[in-house]
Amino acid sequence: MPAPLATDRRSFLAATGSAFAALAASGCSTTMAGASRSAGYGPLRPDPAGLIDLPEGFSYRVLSKLGDAMSDGFTVPDAADGMGCFDLGDGKIALVRNHELVPGKDGGGVAGPAFDTVARSLVPLPGGTTTLVLDAETLAVEKEYRSLAGTIRNCAGGVTPWGSWLTCEEAPVRADGRINQDHGWTFEVPATAPGLVDPVPLKAMGRFNHEAACVDPATGIVYQTEDRDDSLLYRFIPSVPGKLAEGGKLQALALVDAPADTRNWQGAPMPTQAWAEVRWVDLDNVEAPEDDLRQRGAAAGAALFARGEGIHMGDDELYFCCTSGGAAKLGQIFRLVPGRGGQADRLQLFFESTSPDQFNYGDNLTVGPNGHLVVCEDQYTDVVENHLRGITPEGTAYPLAFLHEQTEWAGACFSPDGRTLFVNAYSPAKTFAIQGPWIA
Repeated sequence: MPAPLATDRRSFLAATGSAFAALAASGCSTTMAGASRSAGYGPLRPDPAGLIDLPEGFSYRVLSKLGDAMSDGFTVPDAADGMGCFDLGDGKIALVRNHELVPGKDGGGVAGPAFDTVARSLVPLPGGTTTLVLDAETLAVEKEYRSLAGTIRNCAGGVTPWGSWLTCEEAPVRADGRINQDHGWTFEVPATAPGLVDPVPLKAMGRFNHEAACVDPATGIVYQTEDRDDSLLYRFIPSVPGKLAEGGKLQALALVDAPADTRNWQGAPMPTQAWAEVRWVDLDNVEAPEDDLRQRGAAAGAALFARGEGIHMGDDELYFCCTSGGAAKLGQIFRLVPGRGGQADRLQLFFESTSPDQFNYGDNLTVGPNGHLVVCEDQYTDVVENHLRGITPEGTAYPLAFLHEQTEWAGACFSPDGRTLFVNAYSPAKTFAIQGPWIA
């Protein structure tokens, strides 16, 4: 596997994942208690600017917003979604940010077939990524530019240990004469790319309604979620770890001696906190022109999940959200522990929300420096109500931030030193830096 871009970020990610596991295993059994402000950083304080309510001792700033002029002559596009943070060295960090844009939407000036080397389409495909280069100490934005275009609905993704961002199309769109190739792929964007990269689809990783991805640093295996009511959890075993374009094997998660349907929409067949042994189902014809990977996987015994979304990898475990899972259809969080030393992988339903006060439609997620999960809510109703939620290793959820706009939170990720949470408001697009006593 290629050497990581910088060791600080990898160490931080490993530490946060391992810290969560250690705290959860420290003797406290996790209970699905109701939301508790005492579990977190205290009550949220009203924001005088009327934008983000935060606990005492926290502050935010807006780093980037829709329509801002960028260094390359384009402007910041809308629909800011998944995002990753990278240590570039020399006191610089980078944010690579997805834009979940479909044909016909404004790409911030990116237009025309010249930016669609994947499809050579007759319509511009404005989905893709932007990159922000920041001073690591002051968080001043030094450069901001388009780093990928020519894709569709880049929803979430994930960082790699070798310093790139995997950006995923939530768009299994068929070629139709205007869009001249199928879409629904994962793409790779190096954090150090100085401008637009060629949008080369990683077809061996599968064609489906992609959401997010994460990489196990110990093996190079990539885990991928799928945003559908009857989704699967996929893993991609690369032929050469760290070189995804060289192909590999795609599989779907199945459970041994446990219900194949984890969604809990009918009764409660998947109990919280119970562990189940995992096996993996091989998938063929992974380019799936009929967009039928999940049906074929389910027919072979793969487990069903309710709208798999954000996923985060530490050193020895990963967590992923299922937005509408659970008896209340408010969301679930699963924990997957890859087997080491010949042991089988294990899956746990770590958390299932029973009340909107716990969380309501969890989407992107990450692990904080104190070992708590940070979950972005993605609920659209008649009232403004989306929060960032913290969840302790004991399974207690608490409000972390409240957004006074009717849009979702997205792209939560921490700086390499753990002092800053970067997060997006989806639309109108804004990228925030939130600082405070994260380790308290």
